[in-house]
Amino acid sequence: MCLEYLRVKMRTMSAIPQPPRTAWNSFPQVLIHANESAVKQHPAYQAAKAGNGFSATILVNDTMSGEQNQRLADLLRGHRPTLVSAHAYEREGINAIPEALAVEISKATGWPHDIVVAQVNVVAHTGADGFSRLARQAEFTGVIQPGCEYVLVDDFVGMGGTLANLKGYIESSGGKVLAAVSLTGKPHSAKLTLSLERLSELRLKHGTDLESWWIERFAHPFDALTESEARYLARTETADII
Repeated sequence: MCLEYLRVKMRTMSAIPQPPRTAWNSFPQVLIHANESAVKQHPAYQAAKAGNGFSATILVNDTMSGEQNQRLADLLRGHRPTLVSAHAYEREGINAIPEALAVEISKATGWPHDIVVAQVNVVAHTGADGFSRLARQAEFTGVIQPGCEYVLVDDFVGMGGTLANLKGYIESSGGKVLAAVSLTGKPHSAKLTLSLERLSELRLKHGTDLESWWIERFAHPFDALTESEARYLARTETADII
């Protein structure tokens, strides 16, 4: 069977990175600041995505939502988390938007922002299809302060895998992630926490063989997927296609 062939092939390949993921529990929805067109059609977007910090600051200031900053402050009232951004490598350079957003949210809330944690591999998620996003998992490095609280900051939330991996990195290093924000993204992707209904749908659709292979490949079971990742897999016709 095809899945057995894949298991054998996996064992013959060199070690594949397996970024950690942690339980979702009752993780809140991602706070999205602006719609996609407002961000991606902005004159400063391309330069910001390619690493120009000045352009990123202009883009963020023009599209960031004061209302969402207030919602974040209200959600985490009584906390003083550190804002940590996904410093992602893109084809054109290091994406400057997440850090610029973290800096501006820091100014609005008075919370500190991290400058150490960074993505260490190139995943090329921009413009990629669902399978490419699932296959190329973001890895992170940098010092996490055990016991400290964090808020994740990114420029775009699609399937949510990058945020899931950043959360896993922080929490497996002793930190605690309270929330996540994004400059833009798909509205249906704001829900990262996998529902029991979606998990049951996925397992019923593809059975146990695929999940066993998934654990070998990515080191986490289906219940560590985001809602969008699980929906994508559940809508795929067969396990062999996956």
